[in-house]
Amino acid sequence: MKPTTVKFVFYSLLLITIQVLAFLGGAPDLKAATDSSNLSVNQILDRVEKRYTHSEFSAEFIQKSFLKAMDVIDQASGKVYIKYPGKMRWEYEKPERQIFITDGQKLWVYRPDDNQVQVGKAPVFFSGGKGASFLSDIRLIREKFDFSLKKGTRDENDPFYYLKLIPREQTQDITEILLMVSKQSFDVVQIITVNLYGDENRIDLLNFVFGVNLSDSLFSFKIPQGADVLQLDE
Repeated sequence: MKPTTVKFVFYSLLLITIQVLAFLGGAPDLKAATDSSNLSVNQILDRVEKRYTHSEFSAEFIQKSFLKAMDVIDQASGKVYIKYPGKMRWEYEKPERQIFITDGQKLWVYRPDDNQVQVGKAPVFFSGGKGASFLSDIRLIREKFDFSLKKGTRDENDPFYYLKLIPREQTQDITEILLMVSKQSFDVVQIITVNLYGDENRIDLLNFVFGVNLSDSLFSFKIPQGADVLQLDE
């Protein structure tokens, strides 16, 4: 497998995961949690929906991609900003700088070291249940996925719930999604997407900052002069 091919696969997994994460939007405030060790899966989802509606936040993230066929692991990290509805900015710092920006309508992927910009339409890119359908109302997750608690994970001493989502309209890109949810705050602190080939893309979210007032300017992009502009496939 050529290095450029491996990089393309990692890039594809990255885009898919961002599509999945599009419907997560933070929370307006933190409240003391009650005992949640015996909640049903519907009650858990109720609280996640309440937690992630009409909100904006920033967080740091660590991403790991596991390519099963090649037995390769790739890691990246950076910071993300999300503002309801549909505005996102992913700033990758390592191993190379790149920025994903969407205002809910347009999508830009900027690689500053190469002075290259990819542009596309966010509603088209996030279609098919991969994100756009969740931007206006996270409760639509109930319509797009069959969900359950992952077997063997209900441990009252474990600080997390583990939710398993199966898309009702499966594609090669996503066959399963696993969410790790804090029992205390109902934050989604880890998301794992699995594709048809068994490849996994995992993003851990940490150091959340809620209740921030994010400027809309963070979610728009002016193409630099002389940049190489490419159109994302639609």
